[in-house]
Amino acid sequence: MSRPLQGKLAIVTGASRGIGAAIAKNLASKGCNLVINYTSSSSTELANSLAEDFSKAYNIQAVAVQADIGTPNGPSALIAAARDHFSSSSPTDKPFQIDILINNAGVARNALLENVTVADFEETYRVNVLGPLLLVQAAQRYLPTDRSGRIVNISSVSSSTGFVTQSVYGGTKAALEAMTRTWARELAERATVNAVNPGPVEGPMYASNSPEFLEGIRGWIMHTPLMKAREGVDSEEVVQEAREHGGRMARTAEIAGVVGMLCSDEAGWCTGQVVCANGGMVMLH
Repeated sequence: MSRPLQGKLAIVTGASRGIGAAIAKNLASKGCNLVINYTSSSSTELANSLAEDFSKAYNIQAVAVQADIGTPNGPSALIAAARDHFSSSSPTDKPFQIDILINNAGVARNALLENVTVADFEETYRVNVLGPLLLVQAAQRYLPTDRSGRIVNISSVSSSTGFVTQSVYGGTKAALEAMTRTWARELAERATVNAVNPGPVEGPMYASNSPEFLEGIRGWIMHTPLMKAREGVDSEEVVQEAREHGGRMARTAEIAGVVGMLCSDEAGWCTGQVVCANGGMVMLH
């Protein structure tokens, strides 16, 4: 088995389920040690189970750490917990280093313009924008000094598509992409910094969308090259899913594959980019 990330350490936020868990698995399969971050106590058992499973399956070190990225002290607490755990398990002559940082944790509060509340605005921006900013701040001193570090921010097609009801969510993802470009310049001697912008992906976040929202994006789905299900090629489950949702959703592993690529040595000449992982729903230039 190829282990190109052998001995490296990655922190993945919102990693107890969905895209975050798939990213953690992808990195673990390549030999990367992991900090699996989660927010709610209800996810403790699941996050610990993933850490144990990945450790056994891929012969790595993995630890689950509860920290709310959307609070002022959550990001620094996450970095401190990672440092404490991996410093104690590493040789004393090897300084603690964060090689990969994945800003995946996020929330969505969809509402028409007239129904947007200050509370929803503040919570969404705290988790989706302030959280990644504070986390990168806390991690900065521990990034590599040879440009080998990798930071990947999970954005969304919503940053550029203007979907109805996503004034706030789309705005947070646009902000995250703007910060991606700034960090790519400011951290150039430490790490590459890129964003990935999924479209519809299997999982609870997409399943929570209202019928009205799904109807509103139907036209986008119909014109997305890779969302067309193919009878006789795709599984019956995928074909049926496409009938119900208007098109084939991405698998979390497919998004994780793009993120994993950006974390590789081969991606060292790619920085400040929004890399499309949405089946062609958005094609940036």
